[in-house]
Amino acid sequence: MTYEERLQNASVLGAAGKMGSGILLLTAVEMADLSLKPENKDKSFVLNAIDIDPAGLSGLMKYMREQVRKVAEKKTVWLRKAYADRDDLVENFDIIDEYIFDVLNIVRPATSMEAAYKSNLIFEAVSENRALKVKLLSGIDKNNPNKPWYFTNTSSVPINLIESEAGLDGRVLGFHFYNPPAVQRLVELITTEKTTEEAIAFAQEYAKNLRKVVVPSNDFAGFIGNGHFMRDALHGLKEAEALAAEKDIPLYEAVYIINKITQDYLVRPMGIFQLIDYVGIDVVQFILNVMNPFNPDEGLQHHLLDKMMEQGVKGGQYSSGAQKDGFLRYKGGKITGVWDIHKQHYVDLEEFKDECDEMMGALPESHVAWKSIIRNRNKDELLRQFFDDLKSSNELGAVLAVNYGKRSKEIGEKLVADKVADEIDHVNTVMLTGFYHAYGPVNNFFD
Repeated sequence: MTYEERLQNASVLGAAGKMGSGILLLTAVEMADLSLKPENKDKSFVLNAIDIDPAGLSGLMKYMREQVRKVAEKKTVWLRKAYADRDDLVENFDIIDEYIFDVLNIVRPATSMEAAYKSNLIFEAVSENRALKVKLLSGIDKNNPNKPWYFTNTSSVPINLIESEAGLDGRVLGFHFYNPPAVQRLVELITTEKTTEEAIAFAQEYAKNLRKVVVPSNDFAGFIGNGHFMRDALHGLKEAEALAAEKDIPLYEAVYIINKITQDYLVRPMGIFQLIDYVGIDVVQFILNVMNPFNPDEGLQHHLLDKMMEQGVKGGQYSSGAQKDGFLRYKGGKITGVWDIHKQHYVDLEEFKDECDEMMGALPESHVAWKSIIRNRNKDELLRQFFDDLKSSNELGAVLAVNYGKRSKEIGEKLVADKVADEIDHVNTVMLTGFYHAYGPVNNFFD
């Protein structure tokens, strides 16, 4: 079966979700572009958007229409060539409207799994629940005579378990998009010993056509991305507790300090507690619960996450993309408070910020902000100067930051030692591309 034939009938499970909608958009556009090639003019392309939520599917189609218009506006030159034989399409807006129609015409919203029974390729983007994934994929496979390939978007469940428990020998692989799929360039590709070479070749071609950066990860719970992030987050949680005890300050003040250090001092786009909130405290807790049994010696769990969940503080994002309150409170995208886990309310930043900033000490004059450094040609030189100044400082913030940077490096090196990643470059690429870090965690900045 050729690349085009494989994509003539595909399905996305969990299509109305945050990840599924992005995967649907990317795949629908790829299928529409294939259909516009002269050699494919007589071929039909169907993409089933499967979700149990009818309202979600309704909103999905509105999202698709808006996003496809943006895609079309960026490639009007190519579309003019693709529609060159259409005399009725003269103006750019006519061509754009036609392309939107063609893309949406490929998509078939459905609330039943039966829609996937004729698909050759199935993307799975349901919740991070191993039992649910196995149930859905095995159920489809028993009723689909085409022996389809399954691309699961899991970010933590070992692929070999899904493969064996669903009876999909060689026909399932991990194709982990990063959030949001339509924007993020990174994809982690996870295969098993049984994954067919044909499926891997297709995945590589599909990723190339979507202009994604593919990083291979070996089949260990959490893979590279969550393998690093989850341990980095646990370190942040432990550091906050230790700091609160050592300095005899409220935990919420320590949370603020560690969050500021991991953002400003380590030159990251978000502090570690903001990143936990962004992903969702509930999601972080769940992924750790998936990873923990496979790493019994590490104790990949933390009682503060459990406590936040008990108190109903989950973080995450609204459908608009706006940040929900978690460890931190947000207004207009800015942090305005920190959750007091003991009194169960947010404490305004103004009440303690200055005192905490003074405790951390002043940043060196060589400090660089993430926004200014991320695309700077002299990035490495500027970062090295700043981190050298941190290492020579006795200020609390500098000491905590250097220790945090060292721990982040240890985590990355251990992923290679444990054979989760084949090489250091893979770890660094995941954190640079998938997490937008300004530098890879495995470096010599903090040595």
